[in-house]
Amino acid sequence: MSESILQLDDISVTFDRFKAVQHVSTSVEKGELRFFIGPNGAGKTTLLDVICGKTKPVSGRVLFKGENILGKQEYEIVKTGIGRKFQVPSVFVSLTVYQNMELAVVHSKSLFASVFSKITRDEKEHIRTVLEKTGLSGLEQTVAGTLSHGQKQWLEIAMLLVNGHELLLMDEPVAGMGRTETEMTGNLLREVSKTCAVIVVEHDMEFVRNFSSRVTVLHEGQVLCEGPMETVQSDPRVIEVYLGRGSEEKHAENP
Repeated sequence: MSESILQLDDISVTFDRFKAVQHVSTSVEKGELRFFIGPNGAGKTTLLDVICGKTKPVSGRVLFKGENILGKQEYEIVKTGIGRKFQVPSVFVSLTVYQNMELAVVHSKSLFASVFSKITRDEKEHIRTVLEKTGLSGLEQTVAGTLSHGQKQWLEIAMLLVNGHELLLMDEPVAGMGRTETEMTGNLLREVSKTCAVIVVEHDMEFVRNFSSRVTVLHEGQVLCEGPMETVQSDPRVIEVYLGRGSEEKHAENP
């Protein structure tokens, strides 16, 4: 039996009477690559905001490694082992790949250690290992601003991994990528998930089909269906939500 690393219990979020998330419960296991999918406004990104402490729910619990982290500040949640990556890469474009990695290591330390300590031999070795895992080995002295879009995404993932996070939250990590970079990113996330659970919010269904270990379908703030992609895509409720949405959009384009 696999061990749960994250558990959401009865999470509800309301914005000015709008119910963005309604009584969502799910759990993510260690070694899992979980996808949250659903139409726009389904509550996917809001759930990531709840997990990382950016949004406070009106009810429910968020258990990370058995501890309720609701009420903690965002920086405190980062320190527990949860990292977040947004859709647009957040790297220092004027610095080299290696300098970005050094900053990530320093940022994970206390203020005193950040100012007065140097990167240790073990930390340098850890940086080297993470760069190899993320396909950036050999690009250490490359200025980050000259990297391709996909490589910038991988660098930010590397910066999160070097901090030793145990859960990564990712919002549309393959947006703007071609198929080759998308495939490489999927393989990377699959490899990363072996040591660090990953939750991905995604709209690219081919990407989800190819790389998900489990899928949670959200609709109007609620869990509509959950399970392996083969099960999810054949569920009548999911078909109705997606096909119905597509039919409405087509009708609107061709009245």
